[in-house]
Amino acid sequence: MSDSFVLRNPATEEVIATLPAATTDDVDRAVARASAASSAWRSVAPADRARLMRRFADTVAAHVDELAALETANMGMPVGNSRWCANAVADVLHYFAGAIDKHTGSTIPVAGGVDVTFHEPLGVVGLITPWNFPMLMASWKLGPALATGNTVVIKPSELTPLTTIRLAELALEAGIPEGVLNVVVGTGPVAGWRLVEHPDVRKIAFTGSTAVGKRLMAGCADQVKRLTLELGGKSANIVFADADLEAAAAAAPGAVFDNSGQDCCARSRVLVQREVFDRFVELFATATAAWKVGDPTDSATA
Repeated sequence: MSDSFVLRNPATEEVIATLPAATTDDVDRAVARASAASSAWRSVAPADRARLMRRFADTVAAHVDELAALETANMGMPVGNSRWCANAVADVLHYFAGAIDKHTGSTIPVAGGVDVTFHEPLGVVGLITPWNFPMLMASWKLGPALATGNTVVIKPSELTPLTTIRLAELALEAGIPEGVLNVVVGTGPVAGWRLVEHPDVRKIAFTGSTAVGKRLMAGCADQVKRLTLELGGKSANIVFADADLEAAAAAAPGAVFDNSGQDCCARSRVLVQREVFDRFVELFATATAAWKVGDPTDSATA
């Protein structure tokens, strides 16, 4: 196995970075950093943690164009989509910052008194994200983990790690303490699996294939480790005879061709009621013809 990853711009095949491949020892060191930072981070007052998260969000928002260009160069996503994702990352962080002081326990009446429940951080959580929406998927996992007082080790896809690495740098710039957000760039079988089996990692959050998700479930079961899975699948457009055929046909191409179809919720099938089938196909062909392959750095490219 190679001890480094050569990252190429998929549109030009230009080498844009060479990164060392994380070993199990590298993962252990990252987990140790996260574990060492855990006590201080969980002790930050909710209002102060919210302010830090909002500062992180604002820092991301100030670097939208940079993040978008980096995502497009590393992953190939059209820059308009990349810019939308970068803005969405800031929005996600703001959302979870707003949830911090509202994440409370319950007081439940019981015979002879009350039963008080409250939530505590788990500690170190391992986050494993895919290659098709790198920074957006990272934010969906980082936001709730950090907001609830956990420290994280995130393993992005080794194919598209650059925006995740940059987000970690921006977190430090925004004042998130050292060790709270750690990035390891490695393969799933090495770096990802080490997160699953490491006893100090108390939860795994994974987005990827169903086959890998099943393996992670089995691995986490050995330690009764918490696990959140977002697994791949394809949905369908369903068009009934009384639908607005023009609107349905106009929306259908974007549902499957957006991001070059590299989307686990892409609607890659269209189920059309028989009596309107021919008319829908005609409209769909016209709508599809309007989609053009183009330079991903051109904002006009869909």
